[in-house]
Amino acid sequence: MPTVVIVGAGAAGLWAAAVAARRGAEVLVLEKTPRAGTKILASGGTRCNLTTTLGPREAARLFGREGEAFLRPAFDALSPADVRAHVERLGVPTVVEPELEKVFPRSQRAVDVRDALLEDAEGAGARIRYRAGVRELRREGSGFRVVAENGEVVADRVILAAGGRSYARTGTTGDGYAWLRGLGLRVVPPVPALVPLLSDAEWVRELTGIALPHVEARLLDPADRLIARRRRPVLFTHLGLSGPGAMDLSAPVARAAMSGPTTGWKVALDLLPDVGMDALRDRLSDASRQGGGPTLARALGETDLPARILAAACAQAGLPANPRLHEVPRKLRNRLVDALKGLRVPISGTLGFDHAEVTAGGLALDEVDPTTCEVRSVPGLYVVGELLDLDGVIGGLSFQAAFATAELAARHASR
Repeated sequence: MPTVVIVGAGAAGLWAAAVAARRGAEVLVLEKTPRAGTKILASGGTRCNLTTTLGPREAARLFGREGEAFLRPAFDALSPADVRAHVERLGVPTVVEPELEKVFPRSQRAVDVRDALLEDAEGAGARIRYRAGVRELRREGSGFRVVAENGEVVADRVILAAGGRSYARTGTTGDGYAWLRGLGLRVVPPVPALVPLLSDAEWVRELTGIALPHVEARLLDPADRLIARRRRPVLFTHLGLSGPGAMDLSAPVARAAMSGPTTGWKVALDLLPDVGMDALRDRLSDASRQGGGPTLARALGETDLPARILAAACAQAGLPANPRLHEVPRKLRNRLVDALKGLRVPISGTLGFDHAEVTAGGLALDEVDPTTCEVRSVPGLYVVGELLDLDGVIGGLSFQAAFATAELAARHASR
């Protein structure tokens, strides 16, 4: 019966502890804080968006090409539907928010998810030691010695589930990166991800509080190259842009900020994603020839676009707010179409790790066997969850990756 030490009693650590203990391993979880699952409690606005309604392949695709290839075995082993079913077996009924493919506990209480995972781990026989921050991890013979604040532990296998650097107040301060580097492993520099974007533009701040539920956000670099796009809600704040559509685009901005100012980066908002460029141009042209001189708002018909957003698009096109279209020359109408299909919001950075939901970067994926989550060059060491260089989007994907990689690691570490 192998001795398995798991570092971190968060989502991945608790899941791995339950799986490994049920399979017969002697499991000890070392947690640096006084309680388990602190980040679970803070997630989803304390509601805990625990997974997605998407299928395993579709969900993996949202981690980018490399992330998708890495996560396929994990998501095949533990699909989003499997996660939901297991949580419900633990006594936590779930509900779906279908518009964004999110799954929540029906109670809308993250604490119910945390308590269920904790009880599952302890019920399976795993022991959890709190206030046991790990100071050092080193190879010792065919196993490992883990040096913690309150003593040392020898283990046959180690599962690192210590998290990244986001929400440092919950205990995820990036400790694991040093351990990995100390073992000679390549760590991609961590940056904040799923974090609100900053904008220095005064007109952006003047739109504070406006939510756009039906827009497409496109991230453009200083050369106007398309970096990423998401069709998700966007919220204007006194600091810039928030909401899933903006936050999903944040990792490349944070990565660029490591090299200096992010001058020239912008988010282009397609305010009418269901209307094609040519169709919109024809609609405004037709309106310009109508009697009575219809305004832009009237020509657009029923939309949920606030007047201030339309005014911002008009200003970007060099026009007054809500102009009468028969007074707008063709050249300016075309500029207006461009603004409506790509309102450009200058981006100056992100709100950083303290406001980031997850961390992008971490242990390079080529260091890890995707079928086991075991480090290729360090047999017996497994790395899961946010410590891996995985970057998903909002919608329960990060929890899904944490649970699925923990499942694979625990299965193999307990053999």
